[in-house]
Amino acid sequence: MSSSLAGPSAASRIGQFYELTKPRVVSLIVFTAVIGMFLAVPGMVPLQALVAGTLGIAFTAGAAAAVNCLVERRIDALMTRTRSRPLPRGHVTSLQTLVFAGIVGGAGLTILYHWVNALTMWLSLATFIGYAIIYTVVLKPMTPQNIVIGGASGAMPPVLGWTAVTGEIASDALLLFLIIFAWTPPHFWALALYRKHDYARAGVPMLPVTHGDRFTRLHVLLYTVILAAVSLMPFVTRMSGVLYLVAALALGAVFLRYAVLIYVAYSDRLAQRTFRYSIFYLTALFAALLLDHYFRVTL
Repeated sequence: MSSSLAGPSAASRIGQFYELTKPRVVSLIVFTAVIGMFLAVPGMVPLQALVAGTLGIAFTAGAAAAVNCLVERRIDALMTRTRSRPLPRGHVTSLQTLVFAGIVGGAGLTILYHWVNALTMWLSLATFIGYAIIYTVVLKPMTPQNIVIGGASGAMPPVLGWTAVTGEIASDALLLFLIIFAWTPPHFWALALYRKHDYARAGVPMLPVTHGDRFTRLHVLLYTVILAAVSLMPFVTRMSGVLYLVAALALGAVFLRYAVLIYVAYSDRLAQRTFRYSIFYLTALFAALLLDHYFRVTL
């Protein structure tokens, strides 16, 4: 009887630590990193680089997410969207979170250094610092441009995937970085628009809080236009072919439609749909890059 009672408790505790890693966010990070691996080579990715690189990047990203949860635990407690996270609920302590992040992050960096390459390890460490420290501690509470500046860390995964396979940074990898960098502001500002009261209550200077809805809606539109243009660069540089071009144009047209509607006929429901579509957009765009890589059609 006692062992059956202990089982669920142990499983629940594991689940709480797993939740600290923000698995939905990390899954998108890992997905774009893996796409970067496949785009870096003409054929199959070497198995060691694929497995070790994926694990190392995932562990390091999960550790950065846990540190983010630790630093923002008081803010999270004030926001409807985040108050159910493990730290605000008291299911894990700050010390436990810190130790967990250290173990997971250390494991990730060790895997990258010993079984991938030193460049990917150092870039992953820089990305960890950029997100967990520079963005979370410095930028987010200080400037409404936190998403724009801090977006550099979130745009790194495909570069990490690329270097995991090749050991070097290439111009094509930087194009992938640029796509995610341009995608980040409209993605997060769509969320911030319908969560602005949460951010205001928590004292976070997100753009809708500091500059108002209309200013933010305009910037969602402007950055979506930039994103649509940037997304065509892989075709322009001959990194990708017609299949990707068609996908980028179609996906971008839908995103632009959402952005225009947000600007001219805003509603919270529309902002929610735009936020959800932005996740689908990035996933589908990178999937199109992968398909085009192996089934290239040229003009």
